[in-house]
Amino acid sequence: MAQPAAMEFRSRSLSPLARSLAALAALAAAGALILEIVDSVLADPDQALVAILWRHARYFTILTNALVFVTFAGMTLSRRMAWGGWLGGMTTWIAITGLVYHVLLARPLTGLAFWADLGLHSVVPVLTLLWWLAFAPKARLSPGSALTWLAWPLIYILYVLARGHADGKYPYFFLDPMDVGWDGVTIWSGIIGLAFFVAGLVLVAIARMLRR
Repeated sequence: MAQPAAMEFRSRSLSPLARSLAALAALAAAGALILEIVDSVLADPDQALVAILWRHARYFTILTNALVFVTFAGMTLSRRMAWGGWLGGMTTWIAITGLVYHVLLARPLTGLAFWADLGLHSVVPVLTLLWWLAFAPKARLSPGSALTWLAWPLIYILYVLARGHADGKYPYFFLDPMDVGWDGVTIWSGIIGLAFFVAGLVLVAIARMLRR
């Protein structure tokens, strides 16, 4: 019984390849976030940087890409694997971010906005998913994991509704009670939650197949 525990402990050390690709993913997330902020500054040079950052902090895309950056940067610097449950959740969240954007929110963009959009909604989700497939620990993931991964979307929805109640601004039409009504917000929230749960179950199923 002692041997598997020792092997699990050693497996927390990142291989050189895993660390290099984690660094790449962290740089991609940081670069996309920086491009997004720079584009906003250039579009509205009279607005304070703090105000721009605060405005962007209402978007799930921005916050989730920031989580991806912190996670991959932390693993790169520490050379240690993050908790498998967290990595599974993060992968689910950023994958759904890209999917929802391309299905519901995508619009033609040019210049820096195009490159920021490409990074936030395409490059980072793909890099994160590929890294998870290749390197993330998967042994302890279960359908219950998919349920716990709903915590971040739920926290975000409550946060957005609280901010919107305070200042009347909502980042997405499906979370705006002035646009779709509170019944619409409830229905859309349920749909979003179901999408995250199903995506989590798919990730758990993939993990089980890769463990065989």
